[in-house]
Amino acid sequence: MTDPDGSTPPAQPASVVRPDAVLGMPVIHREVAANGARFHIAEAGDGPLVMLVHGFPQFWWTWRHQLVALADAGFRAVAMDLRGVGGSDRTPRGYDPANLALDITGVIRSLGEPDAALVGHDLGGYLAWTAAVMRPKLVRRLAVASMPHPRRWRSAMLADVRQTSASSHIWGFQRPWIPERRLTADDGELVGRLIRDWSGPTLPEDEAVETYRRAMCIPSTAHCAVEPYRWLVRSLARPDGVQFYRRMKRPVRVPTLHLHGSLDPVMRTRSAAGSGEYVEAPYRWRLFDGLGHFPHEEDPVAFSTELVNWLKDPEPDR
Repeated sequence: MTDPDGSTPPAQPASVVRPDAVLGMPVIHREVAANGARFHIAEAGDGPLVMLVHGFPQFWWTWRHQLVALADAGFRAVAMDLRGVGGSDRTPRGYDPANLALDITGVIRSLGEPDAALVGHDLGGYLAWTAAVMRPKLVRRLAVASMPHPRRWRSAMLADVRQTSASSHIWGFQRPWIPERRLTADDGELVGRLIRDWSGPTLPEDEAVETYRRAMCIPSTAHCAVEPYRWLVRSLARPDGVQFYRRMKRPVRVPTLHLHGSLDPVMRTRSAAGSGEYVEAPYRWRLFDGLGHFPHEEDPVAFSTELVNWLKDPEPDR
């Protein structure tokens, strides 16, 4: 559909981020107030809370397969949109990892739950690590996909030339305005290209890629989506960054499942492996052969099975 002048109108949030069902299962869409903003969540199932946090360049929809699998397994599955993305508020500031992690734990509190199993992918994984350190009483278990511990990430970015090259998009985000324009040009064509380039041989469905492209074109989303990465680089030598990474020396003290695709071109296996040194609790490493940066979408059955079995395992250290 085009405007009278022939241009394509911007995507509307409701039509993109609030479908009535995922894979045939009805979902409940809500707005939750937390940490000075309002956050959109998609919810399915009843039982212990499992909070799902997306990465870049996606939004809650990336967890559609896991929402169904977790709900069927007897969990209350909630996928949230991070600040500035999807149906959540686009605020002028607040995109440093400490504040974004407080967004997540604030949503857990607002849902009336004492704690949650926290599952994060990519940037969402970085924030999940952070939340488990900052608010340990609110995180009963932690699962992270395609993202090393923040201190491991920092050392890899600074010392490993191959990891620095693999994360070239993060360095490119440091320029003003240009990244935002590139992400929204040609109806989000770059978003689709990044997802395909970062995946293994099995790509996410074309419909899903098109959905991510449309979501990135919602006004202000591109700017909010790259702001966390600007902080990550620009703060490396600043007092606030030094203080953050010093705080992240505190160990994670909840059972942790670390998931990674062996063909991930964005976060090298070598960078992610070894994050267990920051965990003083049962830690399980699972490498998916033949999968790339989006294992939960490239092979959702294998990913969901691993996640559900671990969540139900009373002895996660086995």
